[in-house]
Amino acid sequence: MTPRRAFDGDLPAIVSLTQSAYAPYTALLGAPPIPVTEDYAPRVARGEVWLLEDGTQLAGALTLERHDDHALIFSVAVAPQFQGNGFGVALLNFAEQQTRLWGLPEVRLYTNARMERNIALYLAYGFHETGRRPNPYRQGWVLVDMAKPVGGMAKPVGDMAESVGDMAKLIDGIAPA
Repeated sequence: MTPRRAFDGDLPAIVSLTQSAYAPYTALLGAPPIPVTEDYAPRVARGEVWLLEDGTQLAGALTLERHDDHALIFSVAVAPQFQGNGFGVALLNFAEQQTRLWGLPEVRLYTNARMERNIALYLAYGFHETGRRPNPYRQGWVLVDMAKPVGGMAKPVGDMAESVGDMAKLIDGIAPA
């Protein structure tokens, strides 16, 4: 499973996948998480959106920003019908690989503090919490910032540690808010 960069023609599918993947969080939070309301056209134009396909169907999407000293996962989303099949782990592994290829020392993300399952899964995947802060776009929401060092050489996307592979069914579908 190797992600490919998204193109302008993928925008409707990206929006649809993001809405369906984040639907449980929209219900939990009472409003759509930021990735659901995001305008992905500029991100696609900048080459930040990567798609994972299963045959001809879109299975997952990763939005990965490159910064001077880190990469930032803005969103990782897996279509509900593909959750539990390792696509989420593949996208996280790809984010790490891309971060290494860019020569950056860590990958960061943020998630909503109410998404406790996400926080636990990211911790199990090797991220550590670096702080909490108010969400600047949603009054009353708190964001949990997390980071993971990615030292070493880039590894193939499908080459996961056994413990991470065991988590595939749990991680699929998680998405930062």
